[in-house]
This record gives sequence, C-alpha cells and structure tokens, in this order.
Amino acid sequence: MPLFVFDAYGTLFDVHAAIRRYSTGPDADRMSEIWRTKQLEYTWALTLAGRYADFWTLTDRTLDFALARVPSIDKALKPKLLDAYFKLDTFPDARAALSRLKQQGHKNAILSNGSPAMLKGAVDAANVGGDLDAVLSVDSIRMYKPRPEVYALVTGHFKCAPKDVTFVSSNRWDVMGAASFGFRALWVNRGKMPDEYADFAPIQVLEDLNGLAKLTA
Repeated sequence: MPLFVFDAYGTLFDVHAAIRRYSTGPDADRMSEIWRTKQLEYTWALTLAGRYADFWTLTDRTLDFALARVPSIDKALKPKLLDAYFKLDTFPDARAALSRLKQQGHKNAILSNGSPAMLKGAVDAANVGGDLDAVLSVDSIRMYKPRPEVYALVTGHFKCAPKDVTFVSSNRWDVMGAASFGFRALWVNRGKMPDEYADFAPIQVLEDLNGLAKLTA
C-alpha cells in the first residue's frame, strides 16, 4: 500500500501562527523567524555534539533568545506563545490532503522533530488523527533530522524499503535528508525559496499540498 510521510512543522502546521495570534507587524515577523531559525540551529548543534534535549525544551529556550533579540515584543507573552505553539494552526490544504490520500487507500504518517506531547497537541487540535497511521517522533532515538537514523524510524515502523516511501516536507534541508536516505522526496515550497542541495533533488516541487491530488489521481 502506498505510504506518504509528512514533516509536521511548516508542512502541515504553521510555525508562525503562534506569534500572529498575539502580535502583528515587522517586529513580530522578525521575532518569529528568529525563533524558528534558532529552533533548528539548536537541533543540529546538539545532534552534532552527541547531545539531546527534547523539542519542547528547545522551543522554550529559543523563544527566550528570540524575545531578547526583539525587545519590542512583550516578554509577558511568553506563556501564551508557548501554549499557542502547542496547538498550532493547520495549513488549509493539510486536512484536505490527508483526508483525500486516506480515502484513496494510502497510508499516512508524520515524522517530526517534535516531542510526542507537542505532536499529539497539534494533531488533536487539527483533528487529523483519523487520517494518520502513525505519528513518529525523533524523541525515541534522541537525535534530530537530518540524521539517517531518523528516517529509518519510518522503514522500521512500516517494515518497508526507503523506495516505498513518499516523503513530503516544506523544509529543503529535510528533503535533502530524506532523498539521501532513499525516500521519494517531495518539496512543498510554500515560501517560494530558491533551490539548494542540488545533489539531493526532490522528485517534484509543489506550491502547496493541493498538488498531491495530481500525483495520486
């Protein structure tokens, strides 16, 4: 049975939704970008150093950094921002894509850096659990993407070969890691970013998840 595996943050769930609930304007956008960039930087640095802290801990620590860098954002918002991150908005195309794939007989899964509690919160808030066959977190192996051991969580869980997996992510570095592992990787280029990692190209670039309908029709 065809298997689709999705990254969570930036692909299904909008990582910038938290700040938009409580603040607007260029400073809010800048703070959110710093927060997200530092989140990823911490995951890579810790994994390279052979260390680990779960993604919720890193989300908390990097929010402190972002708020310090952008003092115009009220630090008193921190509890609300963390709570909002726990229940991020789902992209409008995400629910429809998951539901459509499930109806077509595909298996769907999430593979994410998120902690199990964070992912449960996001999946429950989005009400997409019924369209998922697995929610896999790096927490089980205590290292982050793009380590190959992370992508192996999928093949181990579903007892399949990498070539049997279509991996969908909005993060080009994640697409690189998935392609390197042997997945059929799709890049959802929501931000219309320039391409990179030319040696590990996606099999297709989509503007959003609606493009999956053409691939599975």
